[in-house]
Amino acid sequence: MDGVVLISDPRVARVPVEECGEGLSDVRGRLRVDDRLADSAGAYALLRESLVTRLEAADASLPPGYHIVVVEGYRPAALQRAYFSEYLNDLRAKFPEKSADELFVAASRYVSPIEVAPHTAGAAVDLTLCDDAGVEYDMGTHVNANPEESAGACYTAAPGISADARQNRKVLIAALEGAGLVNYPTEWWHWSYGDRYWAMVRRAPAALYGPIESPRPA
Repeated sequence: MDGVVLISDPRVARVPVEECGEGLSDVRGRLRVDDRLADSAGAYALLRESLVTRLEAADASLPPGYHIVVVEGYRPAALQRAYFSEYLNDLRAKFPEKSADELFVAASRYVSPIEVAPHTAGAAVDLTLCDDAGVEYDMGTHVNANPEESAGACYTAAPGISADARQNRKVLIAALEGAGLVNYPTEWWHWSYGDRYWAMVRRAPAALYGPIESPRPA
C-alpha cells in the first residue's frame, strides 16, 4: 500500500538505540492473555514494563464490553530468525522471478528482519480485542494473517473488510494510539513502544529498548 514505511526501510535501521535498562514484566494477571503462541518458558507473555502500563491504560480506555487480548510479546532472537527465514523461503518459492532484495523487502511486510525486530526487545506486542465473555471480535483477519493469504486485509487501513471489522479496528487504534503506541501498518494487530520503528514514527532521537537475549521477568 502506498505510503507505508516498512521496517526494512534504512531509516529504521539508522535510528540509534539508547537502552534504558528497563526490565520485562509478565502481563499475565494484568491483562487478558491468549495462549495460542505460548512457549514453555512463558516468554510470549513478557513485555517491557512501560509498555505493559501503557497497555493497561489503553485497556481501561476501551468502551464497555471491549478488552485487549495479548497474543505474543517477547520473542527470542532464534525464533525471530526462524520466522523470517521461513516466510522468506515461502515467498521465494511463490515468486521465483523476484530478486533477493525484492524478496527481503516483501518479507519485511510480515516479519521483521532480526536487525530491527521489536519483539526481540520486548517492545512489541501482537494483540486483538474480545468481549466480556472472551469471544474475539471480528477484526477482518485473524492475528498473524499474512498479506498473501488475506489478500492484503491484514493491512491496518485495508479497504475491503466488513463494517464491523473496520469499526473494531478504529476502537483498537484509538485506545492504543491514545496510550502512546504505534502500529506497524501492514499488521493491524502489531503495536509497539520504545523500539526503533516507534522512534522513527514519533521522531524520537533514539529508541529506548534494544534486543534482550536472556529475558528475566521483573
